[in-house]
Amino acid sequence: MAAPISSIFLAALLLLLCVLPTFELRELTAEDYHHTLQVSSLLPSSVCSTYEGLEKMPSSLKVVHKHGPCSNLHQKESSAPTHAEVLLQDQDRVNSIHSRLANSGDTKKTDATTLPAYHGSTIGTGNYIVTVGLGTPRTDLSLEFDTGSDITWTQCEPCVSYCYKQKEPIFDPSKSTSYLNIPCASSICRSLPANSSGCSSSTCVYAVQYGDSSYTIGFFAKERLTLTSTDVFDTFLFGCGENNRGLFRGAAGLLGLGRNKFSFPSQTAQKYNKLFSYCLPSSASSTGYLTFGNSGISSSVKFTPSPKLGETFYGLNIIGISVGGNRLSISSSVFYNAGTIIDSGTVITRLPPTAYSALRTAFRQGTSTYPSADALGILDTCYDFSNYDTIRVPRISIFFSGGVQVDINVSGVFFAADVSQVCLAFAGNSDDSDVGIFGNVQQKTFQVVYDNVGGRVGFAAGGCR
Repeated sequence: MAAPISSIFLAALLLLLCVLPTFELRELTAEDYHHTLQVSSLLPSSVCSTYEGLEKMPSSLKVVHKHGPCSNLHQKESSAPTHAEVLLQDQDRVNSIHSRLANSGDTKKTDATTLPAYHGSTIGTGNYIVTVGLGTPRTDLSLEFDTGSDITWTQCEPCVSYCYKQKEPIFDPSKSTSYLNIPCASSICRSLPANSSGCSSSTCVYAVQYGDSSYTIGFFAKERLTLTSTDVFDTFLFGCGENNRGLFRGAAGLLGLGRNKFSFPSQTAQKYNKLFSYCLPSSASSTGYLTFGNSGISSSVKFTPSPKLGETFYGLNIIGISVGGNRLSISSSVFYNAGTIIDSGTVITRLPPTAYSALRTAFRQGTSTYPSADALGILDTCYDFSNYDTIRVPRISIFFSGGVQVDINVSGVFFAADVSQVCLAFAGNSDDSDVGIFGNVQQKTFQVVYDNVGGRVGFAAGGCR
């Protein structure tokens, strides 16, 4: 009986060896390096689509786009900013970031009471909103969250000079039993940046200036901040703004997620260890999330070192770009010389002109069969897809130090005014010496993890839809 068993075993082994090659990784084809998408998907729906995994994630807040149907701040189309206005505000923000980083070592004392009292345009914060509770009893407020800012603030009664129009009632500290102003002589007040503090009747005054004429001024205070029923902070430091200028368009204020000691991650470090993550949805008609602590972090997240650039920002080291699977011929020194930050508030990714030129050329070559459209503000590579149901465009990948490759989701390739004006969502800086910015369009659908203690930022595809 031994011989037949051996023969059967050998036959089975030979069969297995013949089958095994079919399980080998197939060679990548051109289709793996391209997106095929419905043109209709380039525009957001009028119906809200909610991320269903949020209820399973502790210490998490729902993220919505301020101008989408999921937001309680949703405005009529006639009152929402145009795409051109969004891009103008985005450039204002970029200019402000470049100025802040260029002058980070040369701050000057600002008298908060003498800042200009006229209406100006804000740099904006990318328009992503979370809702938090402030005070006792709790008042729910919609705040724009921003990794490029530190101090959390909201508009407060009384508006002694000017408050912009917001949809929710303005927070009234006199009706909260847990509100407490910070004394001017306190170490907390003295710890505010030199150009961001002052005094009024022995009470600490803060001032945050975002651009030439957009700012918030008010009292620096302690208050109860509520994220969820189990995430409550009784002595949270924030700005109670009584003089606020700028086109924040309905939001009550801002949640600062930067690296400064007064940012939300720093103030809640004992609970969350300065760790947070978010996922920005693929369109304004979907929801994402903002999570604090290590809850829900994907096992597939890949981390890249985050060098410090200024006191607030999170740095990244870009080492290369590919378009349609082809690595572009860009010297790594082009990226290293100026550095790059990741920013939740900047909409369009900014690259050194040398790098952007190479990206633009390669992308145009891969989309040469489609008719071009007029430029839209800072976006100079635009298409008219009005006569197409589906389109095929090259994939774009960004390579970061530490072996991290981020394959930009199809929702992060374009910025669309309408189907007849769909633009590549990248732009060049004015000079190769300007800091690059990895913007929020390119971050869509990724779980982006900020690990302050570890000095790193992580990316995982498929964080939300």
